[in-house]
Amino acid sequence: MQRRQLLKSTAALSAAAVLPMPAIAQSTKTITFLTWNLVHLEKHIKDWIAGFQSTRSGVTVEWVDKKGPELPVYYATQLAANTPPDVLDIQGALGLEYAAQGALMDLTPRFAAEAAVKGRYDQDYLSNWVFEGKNYMVPYYVSKTLLFWNKTRFKEAGLDKPPASFDDIMAAADKIKGGDKTGMLTLNFDWLYWPLMQMNGVELLSKDLKTATFKTAKAEEVLAKLAAATKSGAINPISWTGRWVEPNEAFATGNVGMLQAHAPAFFWIKGKGPWINGDTLGAAQVPGNWATPNSHGLGISKGSKHPDVAWDFVKYLTDNDVGTQLARTASVLTGNKEIDKATLAKFEKDDPLAYQVLKTQVEHTDKMCGNWRLGNDSRVKDAFWPEFQSAVLGRKDPKTALADAERRVSRELRRA
Repeated sequence: MQRRQLLKSTAALSAAAVLPMPAIAQSTKTITFLTWNLVHLEKHIKDWIAGFQSTRSGVTVEWVDKKGPELPVYYATQLAANTPPDVLDIQGALGLEYAAQGALMDLTPRFAAEAAVKGRYDQDYLSNWVFEGKNYMVPYYVSKTLLFWNKTRFKEAGLDKPPASFDDIMAAADKIKGGDKTGMLTLNFDWLYWPLMQMNGVELLSKDLKTATFKTAKAEEVLAKLAAATKSGAINPISWTGRWVEPNEAFATGNVGMLQAHAPAFFWIKGKGPWINGDTLGAAQVPGNWATPNSHGLGISKGSKHPDVAWDFVKYLTDNDVGTQLARTASVLTGNKEIDKATLAKFEKDDPLAYQVLKTQVEHTDKMCGNWRLGNDSRVKDAFWPEFQSAVLGRKDPKTALADAERRVSRELRRA
């Protein structure tokens, strides 16, 4: 009897399983939005999601935020499970790597159908996520490197303007050093130090990105100068051993003459350095106007079950309304030309020093470097950086370091 009852129950459940789902359930479309360390914007992101859902019946957005080191691992896990987040916010060249792996949706047809959407973005920033001629991401919030200079330290050294060449940088750093003072710091992750090489005409790769081209006499000379300056104290060694907190914290003490970093560093050091104001801190392009971008972009996973909804959400997040709210809330530029123009006008009126910093981010965007369209960027970087680091810290002579780097980088290029 019990067995017959069980069979009847199973049959009833099976019959129920083939019944059509209610219409409201069938029309529900849920997408997931993955962000990179934006938990401090929780209230605003939830408000933006609510606004999106309120005008799109049957659409739900689920938000997931991960810290920088956690996000790539999380995304890889979701890809393996065939449940990738529909829309993701990722930094730097990671989007190119995901594109090369086939994880991201090609946005080129979307732009072809909606030229006005493509036109809203700064095309130089947009191009940072072009891989093999196709667009894979749009700007979310953008930044590139610049040179912060401590006017007080410069005045003490008999200097009154930022350096105009690499040799000027080295000379100024040497004049500023002494006691507890050093001349210069740079951030080093994600190729942020590359303008120091680019302003000397050193190219990492050939134009087709297939051959290492950096093992030159000029590169040896540059590394030798950086190493000598580091040994003498003109360049703070934290430039080569720190990442974000350490170099910014060192500059915030007021004892360093220059910092090469991207714009977000300004708001960090301003909060730590009570000495910082318009009379004591300057912001300028590095010599040659070279800069390495370190922007965040929005992409759509190729495995999205609702790509049209995901694309609609990307457009919504970067339109003038929500994009302006992001810019004002987070004090960032967005890569949306109209928003950034208005944002800069507001900063010029309300915070002239922040304006001086942020306006560098929309100038000379055609001179961005260290942003090769590589599908294996992290592997190339990890092949080159340890050898560069060994040279500037004096652990290897420049010629040997460059030769070792060439072998390592060439191996990664062959594997691509």
